[in-house]
Amino acid sequence: MVNEKTIEDVAVKLLQLAVTELPKDVKAALQRAYREEESDAGKTQLKAILDNVDLAEKTRTPMCQDTGIIIFYVKAGAQVENLGKIENALYRATIRATKEVPLRPNAVNPFTQKNSGDNTGRFLPFINWEVTSGDSVELTVFPKGGGSENVCALGMLRPGDGVKGLKKFVVDTLIKSGAKPCPPNILGVAVGGGADIVMKLAKKALLKPLDTPNPDPELAKLESELYEAANMTGIGPMGLGGTFTVLGVNVDYASRHPASYPVAVAFQCWAARRASARIHEDGKVEYLTHEAV
Repeated sequence: MVNEKTIEDVAVKLLQLAVTELPKDVKAALQRAYREEESDAGKTQLKAILDNVDLAEKTRTPMCQDTGIIIFYVKAGAQVENLGKIENALYRATIRATKEVPLRPNAVNPFTQKNSGDNTGRFLPFINWEVTSGDSVELTVFPKGGGSENVCALGMLRPGDGVKGLKKFVVDTLIKSGAKPCPPNILGVAVGGGADIVMKLAKKALLKPLDTPNPDPELAKLESELYEAANMTGIGPMGLGGTFTVLGVNVDYASRHPASYPVAVAFQCWAARRASARIHEDGKVEYLTHEAV
C-alpha cells in the first residue's frame, strides 16, 4: 500500500527540486543555445541564465522569484489503495513546500483579490489524474509561472486551414508574445479534440523531455519545422534578439470533429520546471528527473 505520508513527503521534495534545479535535458538545451548563439546580446542573456541556474542549485533557492501556480500530474495504478487520500496529501505538501522551500504565495481569489498565503485555493493545487494498470503512483510537479501562462493561446481554426493554418497560428502567437514569456521558450502545441481538450494536451506536451524524439514521424517533422520557424523570428533570449527564441517544440493531437480545427499553444519560459518520481507499492521511491539526496 502506498503510504499517504510518503506521497506528501515526496511531493514536497519534488517541488523543492523543481524550483531549484532544472531537468538535465533543459539545462543541456540552454548550454547548447549559449554555445551556438550568434548574437552578443543573446549570448549575454544566456550566460546570465546559466549563472542563475548554477547559483540556484548551489544555494537550493528558487531559480525564479515567480514559483508559479502548483500543478500536479498523478498517474495512479488501479491497484493502489487509498487513492482518495492522495489529493489531501498533495494539498498538505503544497502548504509545507510554500513555507519550507520557500515558494512565493501565488493563489489569489479573482473576486476578492485575497492571497491565501500558502498556494492553495479553489482548484489549487490543480491535479490532473490518469489511472493506469499496476500498483505504483507516479507524481509530476509542474510549477507554472505567470509570464509564460499569460501568452498561451487557443485558436478555433477552420478545418480547411489544415496544418498550414496551424503553423501560421503558432508563429503568429509566438511573434505576438515577444519578450513576455522570458525566452528562450519551450512550446507545447496541440491540435484537435475541443477547446478544453486541446489546451490540456498542449500544456501536458511541455512535460515531454527535450531530448526524446517524437515517435510519430509526421509529428517529429512538424516539430522540427516549427522549431526552425520559431527561431527564424529573431526574438532571441529575453526578447533582445538572437538565434534562440525556443529550445524545443513538442506537438500532440486528438481526433477532431469534422467541423472543428482547434489549435492550442502553451508556453514555458526558460525556467522549465518539472520534477517526477514513482512511488512503488513497497514504499520505494524512484526519482525520475532528478538525483534526490
